[in-house]
Amino acid sequence: MTRFAHRALLVLAIVITIGCDRVTKHLAITTLAGTLGRTFAGDMIRFEYVENTGGFLSLGASLPLGLRTSLFTFGTGVLLLAVVGVALRYRWSGWSLLGLALFVAGGASNWVDRFARGKVVDFVSVGVGPLRTGIFNVADVAILAGAIIVVVSELWPEADAPSSPDPVRDRVS
Repeated sequence: MTRFAHRALLVLAIVITIGCDRVTKHLAITTLAGTLGRTFAGDMIRFEYVENTGGFLSLGASLPLGLRTSLFTFGTGVLLLAVVGVALRYRWSGWSLLGLALFVAGGASNWVDRFARGKVVDFVSVGVGPLRTGIFNVADVAILAGAIIVVVSELWPEADAPSSPDPVRDRVS
């Protein structure tokens, strides 16, 4: 695949991630806000509208407004730029770059909410009985998936490397 095709796929992954997150948050605002929510699959999946003023799982939601804004709006913006800078500096490619793209796309979409509204819309939780996840959104899934892809691709770099001939294996006797 050409370099252009790789870049086009990367941009497509970013656009789809941000687009899905924006559309689903809009749907959550217009259909779930002010309701009791909806459950599916025997209550394994719940859709309920929550405005998260904190970070992951509402951590930091009780911080004073100024500190919360600094940390979650400006701090997150700087962190996202730094992560992109590291990827450019070390010329990440392959799975690591895809993971980074998902991580940054999810982070950027949530960052837009924080910058524009001071909070993030969350609307999904999954679980069985009392064992449930926190309430999250599509951007959160992208962030988690991206982080997992980066970690796995860094722990097993051969999964990212193109296959090359093995001089021992390919030697003709």
